Amino acid sequence: LRSYAGRPFRLDEHLVRMRSSAEKLNMPLGNALERVPEAIGMVLQANELTEARIRFAVTPPGAHDPEGETTLLVAAEKIVGYPPELYEKGMTVFICTNFRQSAQDPLAGHKTLSYLPRLIALRDAQNRQCGEALWFTPENMLAEGCISNVFLVKGGCLHTPPLDTPILPGVTRAAVLELAEENGIAVEQDLLTINNLLDAEEVFLTNAIMEIMPVTRVERHSIGDEQPGLITRKLAEAYQRLTHSL
Repeated sequence: LRSYAGRPFRLDEHLVRMRSSAEKLNMPLGNALERVPEAIGMVLQANELTEARIRFAVTPPGAHDPEGETTLLVAAEKIVGYPPELYEKGMTVFICTNFRQSAQDPLAGHKTLSYLPRLIALRDAQNRQCGEALWFTPENMLAEGCISNVFLVKGGCLHTPPLDTPILPGVTRAAVLELAEENGIAVEQDLLTINNLLDAEEVFLTNAIMEIMPVTRVERHSIGDEQPGLITRKLAEAYQRLTHSL
């Protein structure tokens, strides 16, 4: 997650998501989540950070010691973010063909430290001068990026894959859906194909670090006029107001 002026953005939502995943994966957390807010505050203070990228991870007791303690690790670093020109010109994304997002994968839809396929796909995209790789399901439905959620705009309506695709319930994704409603932008959470993606008037990605990232090319295919679209820019501005009003 990310902190603005020393305040973690929507920390409660991150904690709720971790608790939900732990319950579904049958992983005991002990009192680790209750310790997170104070631990984050201590780490930010110790490192004299206000605008920071924060990661907290919880490791349950090992199988050899089921009654042992749960480990909480909190790390923070100065936020670097993405180059400003990407927000002005938009990002190029790559279609991941080596891996599929399957509902049969017990980790699908959960944020875990088991993300080697994501890193492989992301590195492959970067080697092709792309900033992200988009994943599809075995049924050829659009899912998400390696490290992001994806949104399309068509006919003034915002579209994004539903959570049961399956995709990660991104905290930034949820904030964008709220902002769309507040700004009178129609939203559909529906199954999307490669044709929907290529036919979109606007595309953007979301996560805590990139916030709202315009996408103007899918490999060699242009999205819209290869400029960040009106709805993308409107939501990006609303998101900036939201994060800086903490």
